[in-house]
Amino acid sequence: MIVKIAPRRKPFSGRIEIPPDKSLTHRAFMLSAVAEGVCEVTNPLDSKDCLATRRCLELCGIRFEKIGEGFKISGEIEEPPDVLFAANSGTTARILTGLLSGYPIYFTVSGDESLKQRPMKRITAPLKEMGATIIGRKEEGFLPISVKGGNLKAISTSLPVASAQVKSAIIFAALRAEGKTEIQEPHRTRDHTERLLNALGAHIEVKGRLVKVGPSKIPPFSFKVPADPSSCAFFAAAAMVTEGSHIVMEEVLLNPTRIEFLKVFREMGAEIHWEEREKRLGEPVGVVEVKHSPHLKGITLSGERIPLVIDEIPIIAMVATQAEGRTVIKDAKELRVKESDRIAATVRELKRMGAEVEELEDGLIIEGPAKLKGTRVFSHRDHRIAMMLAVAGLIAEGETEIEEGEWVDISFPHFFKMITR
Repeated sequence: MIVKIAPRRKPFSGRIEIPPDKSLTHRAFMLSAVAEGVCEVTNPLDSKDCLATRRCLELCGIRFEKIGEGFKISGEIEEPPDVLFAANSGTTARILTGLLSGYPIYFTVSGDESLKQRPMKRITAPLKEMGATIIGRKEEGFLPISVKGGNLKAISTSLPVASAQVKSAIIFAALRAEGKTEIQEPHRTRDHTERLLNALGAHIEVKGRLVKVGPSKIPPFSFKVPADPSSCAFFAAAAMVTEGSHIVMEEVLLNPTRIEFLKVFREMGAEIHWEEREKRLGEPVGVVEVKHSPHLKGITLSGERIPLVIDEIPIIAMVATQAEGRTVIKDAKELRVKESDRIAATVRELKRMGAEVEELEDGLIIEGPAKLKGTRVFSHRDHRIAMMLAVAGLIAEGETEIEEGEWVDISFPHFFKMITR
């Protein structure tokens, strides 16, 4: 599908309803599956990635009963009768493999062509060390993989990459392993799994970048999923670069490991404010307010901050095209093994639109400000690239056409209707 984006002539104003958080929807569904009782998850994200998790859990015996704006979830994990198809969702493939490895069942996980190219040895290696039997392509490095779980034992491991998916996979496996598992991160990553488990009374301890997890029983719970800050980033960016804009986004997840991009935008000169209003199972939730920011400046982004903005780097790069001076983003090699090679995709498409962008092995350099021009661009079958290009199209001269724009449905259904209305 080709999506056409015309230059926006009106400011963004008023209150904008951001869709529910993808990461928390995945984890709430998975925690419900291992809880000892009936759980309620309301306001879950209705996207292709989250649907993949739900369908996989249903194949494993978990029942999802529709209630109002969510689900009543019950049942016990059992051996699935068919392959668990994770579609395009790395979160589903990785974390669910860790969760199911704790049960004495056999299962196979596969995905679409994109997911089959994403590295899986980062989870299969520690799970094999814990006692799971795993076979798969290229020494268990890529999907599909087949697993015989159960009888796991605790391990002490240092993660080779900063990845919340890998960390969460091991944490879920550790909930049913003998002994206390220790996980050391190289850099801090999003900590949703730890917060939710701690709020639910699990045996989990976090000291800096060290996580300790023991066998735990999860009680039934109710959880309303807050708005996704990563989706919020695109509207924040659009308001920042569109004259006269002033927007407010409510019930946004304000987990410190997810809002580093807000700090990056503020560092670039954005008029942006956020405030916590409540907590839900340990997760801070509040309001984000953004105004047009005409005095943006280039910055350097690297090191320990990168894992905390890994999903927002494409839209940060797009904002940098409108900032005065040079923006340097480095230490972000992990971007090359996301839904697409996001470094190459961001550089290629922004260049097509007239931006001055240089590709680095582990990042990119943007010289700004640039006058963007509407043209035909490609989503690279990546939801975040598609949404970044749509925001760029709003401020470009002339119409922008995005090939395969439908990939936004992975995390933000109805995005194009919202961004253009």
